[in-house]
Amino acid sequence: MLERKQAPEFKAIDHIKLLQPEHTKLSNGCNIYCLNSGDAELVRIEWIFGNLRFDPAKPLLNAAVNSMLTDGTKTMNAAQIADAIDFYGAFLQAEYGYDNSEVTLFSLNKHLASTLPIVKDIFTNAIFPEKELETYVRNQQQKLQVSLQKNDVVARRNFNKAIFGDTIYGFAAGADDYKTLKRDDLLLHYQQMYQPSNCTIIIAGKIEKETLDLLISTFDKGWDNTDKAIDTTQPPVTPAAEHFYLTEKPDALQSAIRMGMPLINRTHHDFPSVQVLNTVLGGYFGSRLMANIREDKGYTYGIGSGMSSLKHAGTLFIATEVGAEVCKAAVTEIEKEINILKKELIPEDELALVKNYLLGSLLGSLENVFSHADKFKTLHFAGLGYEYYDRYTEVIKTINADELLKLANQYLDFNKFYKVIVGKY
Repeated sequence: MLERKQAPEFKAIDHIKLLQPEHTKLSNGCNIYCLNSGDAELVRIEWIFGNLRFDPAKPLLNAAVNSMLTDGTKTMNAAQIADAIDFYGAFLQAEYGYDNSEVTLFSLNKHLASTLPIVKDIFTNAIFPEKELETYVRNQQQKLQVSLQKNDVVARRNFNKAIFGDTIYGFAAGADDYKTLKRDDLLLHYQQMYQPSNCTIIIAGKIEKETLDLLISTFDKGWDNTDKAIDTTQPPVTPAAEHFYLTEKPDALQSAIRMGMPLINRTHHDFPSVQVLNTVLGGYFGSRLMANIREDKGYTYGIGSGMSSLKHAGTLFIATEVGAEVCKAAVTEIEKEINILKKELIPEDELALVKNYLLGSLLGSLENVFSHADKFKTLHFAGLGYEYYDRYTEVIKTINADELLKLANQYLDFNKFYKVIVGKY
């Protein structure tokens, strides 16, 4: 009989095994990675393209082209594409990221022969209709107008601009920027970017030989590279000289705070160690920032810190919204918590809790084959191998308070933080 008065036995996480993909390269230069697992007759296929070099004169092309891929081809309009995908119970979406843009298809295996040609048509015959472009511009301007009423959105935009400067990471679109979008520019950008040699396909799910053969036959022939040059390099990141930014809103009831500094990204040897340090500071609900500023002071409903790892940059950031009258006090408390990490050793019981949280989070994030594919994607586009997660788990298990104290003094300097306030200060 189950003894409900006794807690389950605690078991430490020793090793986490990740599914590893099989690799196929098509004759047109497109790479396919397959992660085969599960019993459901379902696959997720991602077509991932490196974004073209950021052009300050035409800053919205990467985002606009990706968003409008499904708005019409030479053979189907937007409604027909949506109806065809829905008819087969599939799901298709385009997502834009700073470094890469991708198109994702969820489909039953038995319907791939019908759904894959639709995706191929999008990559070879998209036309970006003028009417759809006008609708896109109008909708984005309206969304922007609403977003700019939110203090946290303005704070994030100002912070990114200060940290990343005139790059794809730092750009914050204004309403007039959408007016610069021209159909001819979108078509040229599309022809340059959406080529097979700039594409990585990741397929995850139940993958039988017939499934892979169908994917290969669909995208190996009839999808050719053009003579349009592919330039996925990006301008160097140059942070601003000014470190404090205040956008005053006299009637604000809350102030948004976003602060942080340029930091290492996932390719750096110290990244897993600094992740442990960040978790102690503000990376989970039991963190020091939450305990102080939410639980003790009652300044906010939530506060957190995070590490952003991008292809060409990395940051540490802290974000919260607090009562306008306590904004300065909240900033003082954030500084205090950072300085404590630089002066005092983290108690063993607190460090043990953080270690268990991080290892448990990693294990819990591997619930299905799609999660394993996400882990592979993170490694692949960072240029890392699976040994990264072996080292990650080993660092979490073995790092001690002395090492974290040294890391805090090496990487955390509040005087170098970029501090952005929107509201009252």
